[in-house]
Amino acid sequence: MRSRILFSILAVSLVFGLGACSSKPADNSAADQSSSSNMASGNSGGGMSNSMSGASKEAAKPAVEVVVVPAGTTLTVRLGQSVGSKISTAGQTFTATMATPVDVGGKNVIPAGAAASGVVTDAKPLGRFKGGAVLQIKLTSVTINGSERAIDTSAVTRAEKGKGKRTAVLTGGGAGLGAIIGGLAGGGKGAAIGALAGAGAGGAGSAFTGNKDVVLPAESAVSFKLEAPLEIK
Repeated sequence: MRSRILFSILAVSLVFGLGACSSKPADNSAADQSSSSNMASGNSGGGMSNSMSGASKEAAKPAVEVVVVPAGTTLTVRLGQSVGSKISTAGQTFTATMATPVDVGGKNVIPAGAAASGVVTDAKPLGRFKGGAVLQIKLTSVTINGSERAIDTSAVTRAEKGKGKRTAVLTGGGAGLGAIIGGLAGGGKGAAIGALAGAGAGGAGSAFTGNKDVVLPAESAVSFKLEAPLEIK
């Protein structure tokens, strides 16, 4: 009788023990799923918060103001060294500084004294251009706010006829070329006609003759015109 009772107790205990073991993994699995869900929710919320924060920073950045110096604007510089039909060669570069500031809409965008540079596009001493001397230069860059900016300007041309007779003391691509053509056609009078035919000159500047060649001494003021707009940020 006692053995039956003991056997029954052991059987009941074994059943309860098996039931408890089978229920624990289910509880752990549910807990793991809950934890993973909470982590995913937290990560999603953090990513959205970071995205919104980044968007707010972008919106808070001030807009960059762009000023456009229009084509046709005159840039007057002082040469850093002498250039001439005899002392210079085509492709030679020269330095310069802005002689006068450039304003756009009442705002100074290129200050006086700003560094600039240019290139000699043509240089023919006396005897290589049907007896006359020719000098042509262009401005190629200007430094603004510490940054060198490439620019496109009109060419400034000077020509001198043989025997020291001045036939053209003009600036600018069109007018300078017109004066050269006019000078070849009929001396001083022809030069005047040619200058009118090539209207659209570039600005002021002075040319001097040295042994019948064209020379622009250092510190000479020469004016160029922008051929294309220049954007300044």
